[in-house]
Amino acid sequence: MRVDRFLSNLPRFNRQQVRLLLVENRVRVDGQVVRDPHFDVREFSRVEVDGELLQAGKPPRFFMLHKPAGCVSATRDPQHPTVLDLIDEQDKHDLHIAGRLDFNTTGLMIITNDGTWSRRLTQPQTKLPKVYYVETEQDIGPAYAEVFAHGLYFAFEDLTTQPAELVQLGPKSARLSIIEGRYHQVKRMFGHFGNKVLRLHRERMGALTLDAALQPGEYRALRDDEIALI
Repeated sequence: MRVDRFLSNLPRFNRQQVRLLLVENRVRVDGQVVRDPHFDVREFSRVEVDGELLQAGKPPRFFMLHKPAGCVSATRDPQHPTVLDLIDEQDKHDLHIAGRLDFNTTGLMIITNDGTWSRRLTQPQTKLPKVYYVETEQDIGPAYAEVFAHGLYFAFEDLTTQPAELVQLGPKSARLSIIEGRYHQVKRMFGHFGNKVLRLHRERMGALTLDAALQPGEYRALRDDEIALI
């Protein structure tokens, strides 16, 4: 948001007062004096006027979690443990989930407080692949890869899925790469062939790969180089 709009949205300043504040060098963003009304104030920017703190600018936080089965992808749930219950961090309720997983689906989950960053990771428009290891009840036939590559029609949403890539690993196992996250999408794709998914594990989101050292239920902070990948 532009700094002039950010300040004028506060009940204490009108537009004329905001212009004067900027001209008189009384506004600082992240410690820097700001005169340009178009200067960008972000969600995590520290904003001060005459030394008074108006936005604290909490630092962005990013975590990688190995989600176990039997855990809800939610911040609160009255009946089941949630992924946030596995996080031991201050102000953890400021965090949100970037890309949910079903109750019994395991694997990579990203948790952050940076909404702009998480949207880049999860929105279909960015075309970042979400890669899953899949085990099924019945054999996976040669037609699966061709059908998935062309897209499947989902009547409930009245849409056709984006092309997906299937690499068969064994008679009943495969690696599937999709760029969307529709409701139960992977299970519904295999369900098109009457084949039940018995195990579903997310290995990768974009360039972020689940750390092999993380056991189910464990998490760690993302490194700077990992954050920069998105």
